[in-house]
Amino acid sequence: MTTTLSSNWKKLSSKLNQGSKVTKQPVKGKNGKTKIKKAELENTLNITPTLQKSTLSPIELALWTKENDINVSDIAVQTEKITLIPQGNDIRKKEPGKYLAMDCEFVGVGPEGTESALARVSIVNFYGHTVFDKFVKPRERVTDWRTWVSGVTPKHMNEAISFQEAQNETSKLLEGRILVGHAIHHDLDALFLSHPKSRIRDTSQYKPFRSISMGKTPSLKKLSSHFLKIDIQGSAHSSVEDARATMLLFRLHRKEFEQSIRTQNRKPEKTS
Repeated sequence: MTTTLSSNWKKLSSKLNQGSKVTKQPVKGKNGKTKIKKAELENTLNITPTLQKSTLSPIELALWTKENDINVSDIAVQTEKITLIPQGNDIRKKEPGKYLAMDCEFVGVGPEGTESALARVSIVNFYGHTVFDKFVKPRERVTDWRTWVSGVTPKHMNEAISFQEAQNETSKLLEGRILVGHAIHHDLDALFLSHPKSRIRDTSQYKPFRSISMGKTPSLKKLSSHFLKIDIQGSAHSSVEDARATMLLFRLHRKEFEQSIRTQNRKPEKTS
């Protein structure tokens, strides 16, 4: 019995080995020419696959391609396609880094929808890369989605996180970093968070920016139009776009901005 099984196994094994030695015939196309897979060809010729280009807005382009200071002349007048290489410095540009810009969107709650509730939190880094962007489930019943201005719809709630999650994630990201924002106290209040005053760069409080509104608080849209020559918030708001615009405004005047902060934080000398 054992011998019979062994003999049968040898025959089967022999057939299997012969089958494994059969080489695959190249696939031929309709014209009779041999087809070669693109990946195999690139492998054989040692060709690096062509990287897909991304279309960046003028704001994205200026933030991503410039390292430090930005001039108005660096801001393109139209969208451009550039190749983003996922290696080297580009990886560094996707990390949170020292500076973060935050913007939030709100929906209406209460009988008339006049009270505001947090519905989206967006945070970008120094280079405009989005490090956090989540829709947030309001803790109260929404009576006015304000979609025309907030860009938030009921469908977005399907992927939304809880308020507690948004608060925790935001708090972790902001810890120890410099926060850039426009009237940022509204966003912090909505999240029930605080941030050291010395680590806040608020574009709504920067004197040169306020000068175009007779000392009053200018809108982000007005600042972008005046200083960046870019029109934002064309239809519905995008908190990511607003955060990027705020970061670009800050970077455009970063040296002067930081100097004004140092001056504010400098304690007056005591006189004897």
